[in-house]
Amino acid sequence: MLNAAMRWLLRHSFIRFGLVGAGGYVVDAGVLGLTTGQFGFDPYRGRAIAVAIAMTATWLGNRYLTFAAQRARGSVSAIAQEALKFAGANLIGAAVSYGTYAALVRYAAVPWNNVFAAQAIGVLAGLVFNFTLSRTLVFRNGGPAKL
Repeated sequence: MLNAAMRWLLRHSFIRFGLVGAGGYVVDAGVLGLTTGQFGFDPYRGRAIAVAIAMTATWLGNRYLTFAAQRARGSVSAIAQEALKFAGANLIGAAVSYGTYAALVRYAAVPWNNVFAAQAIGVLAGLVFNFTLSRTLVFRNGGPAKL
């Protein structure tokens, strides 16, 4: 029964997108912890670095798991264009995510100003933008993406 439910869930690109995003969240949080803890960066620079690395991880995950049928194939140029489109499209979601994060860190009361709480809320705020733009603008080569 669990196996059937899992197969049903994984048929939906939004669920796969969310799972890849969850992995990206772990990368994002790990890099944020590393940059602000071990390397001593301020929370704004640390978050910017974390976003860039997490975006690369989520592009790869979405390319091979979420939108495998629609991903660019063939030339290195086509794949590089896809990566650039993903980065460009997801900059909107990243801006929403980062803006939410920065506002919470700066202006919110405890516990919402905690970098990890603010990061989680920011990630959720950017999720809808990222999925919609990825589905409609980035991963279209193999035909229309399925919800």
